[in-house]
Amino acid sequence: MVPKAEFRSYYGLPVLNAPTWRAADIAGYLFLGGLAGASSTLGAAAELAGRPRLAAGLKVGAAGALGGSLYALIHDLGRPERFLNMLRVFKPSSPMSVGSWLLAGYGPLAGLAAGSQVTGLLPRLGRFGTAGAALLGPAVAAYTAALIADTAVPTWHEAYRELPALFVGSAAASAGGLGLLVAPAGEAGPARRAAVLGTAVELVAARRMDRRLGLVAEPLREGAGGWLLRAGRAFGIGGAVLAVAGRRSRTATALAGAAFLAGAVCTRFGFFTAGVASARDPMYTVTPQRERLAEKEATR
Repeated sequence: MVPKAEFRSYYGLPVLNAPTWRAADIAGYLFLGGLAGASSTLGAAAELAGRPRLAAGLKVGAAGALGGSLYALIHDLGRPERFLNMLRVFKPSSPMSVGSWLLAGYGPLAGLAAGSQVTGLLPRLGRFGTAGAALLGPAVAAYTAALIADTAVPTWHEAYRELPALFVGSAAASAGGLGLLVAPAGEAGPARRAAVLGTAVELVAARRMDRRLGLVAEPLREGAGGWLLRAGRAFGIGGAVLAVAGRRSRTATALAGAAFLAGAVCTRFGFFTAGVASARDPMYTVTPQRERLAEKEATR
């Protein structure tokens, strides 16, 4: 019998060049950007629902998360002017170009909302910033999914269908977690609902992704990436249990908020790590290509 084929490449080199991005920069950018966008949307909803302290905390938190996200992105780029260079053109087919313009539009609005909230000055402009940041928030939370799916990294690319839901759910859970930390118990209802719903969406998307991707989902279950993703799910479920069962306890509410935030961090870092691992092993590149070729041959 013919022995089972081994997945090798010329001179022992990977088929793909693994991403050289630093996890602290890019995974941190993914987490903080999602937290910022979802916090702006949840903060505006809290303001409309008459939860002023929750809204204030989320507005300030969104601006802080955005600042951290931009720092991580620019630190990875190496020079600040490289971010500005991406604004010279607008290319709808490029997630990087669309994302750069989204951040350029969202950033001043989120800053205006937070600045007015903290200082009490220019309330009309503050409301305008709050509304504008809330409208752009979901796109800011979701566009990074298209950004990393639009690469040759096997696990990232193959997950393009479920990844937006996964990232938006994780972002909503993190924003809800932040709200549970900053709001008094009487105002925490919207944050609790957002966190629990976001966690549910994230879990469903992760389950569908695991079933559909087949072999390419292995890095999501194994190694450091798999460990981080399991930890993220455990934190999310634990946070949901604490948020629902301990809603009358300020301590339980704060612990739930911390768990939701920790779960979102683990999810973003875990998915980033799993993608890098999939790029380093030629099996995850070669096998899906062969399967697609076999399907085409079978349909001829």
